[in-house]
Amino acid sequence: MQAAQPGLLATLALALLFILSPAWAAEPRELDWPALIPEGAPVIPPQLAPLHDLSQIGSALSESAPAARQQAPDAPVVKALDGQQVKLPGYIVPLEVSEEGRTTEFLLVPYYGACIHVPPPPSNQIVHIFSEMGVRVEDLYQPYWIEGTMQVKASSSELADAGYQMEAEKIYAYELK
Repeated sequence: MQAAQPGLLATLALALLFILSPAWAAEPRELDWPALIPEGAPVIPPQLAPLHDLSQIGSALSESAPAARQQAPDAPVVKALDGQQVKLPGYIVPLEVSEEGRTTEFLLVPYYGACIHVPPPPSNQIVHIFSEMGVRVEDLYQPYWIEGTMQVKASSSELADAGYQMEAEKIYAYELK
């Protein structure tokens, strides 16, 4: 019986590491919000006029006014995004808050105040996020990057309809480059 050559063993070991190691997995595709609108679909400008007198609001979560009417609750989506590993920046609108003060289910939206202080954007500009780790409620005033596998799957909440869903694998503060 002949011993395997050391060079061949090293090559096989390296190939096996590449196949089995998630550390070398491809980086997620970085998206911007226009990428969630299909080519040729109408782009609906955001309605940024406040719904409420913002000087009277103490906390976004304690607000009791009725939800604003969504601009386009069945806006067309980009079906090719389904199953893709992506990262998308945006603002968090909490749907569920734990006893520890963390939101683990939320909407990711392209601008601050959407769904709370200004009408919700079209459904193709909202991603319904589920996260085990969550984000502290007191940290919701800044934008975040959310990374995970995009699902082209509609969902509905009392605040708005979303055209996409994602299980967050990573959540971290958005910083200008």
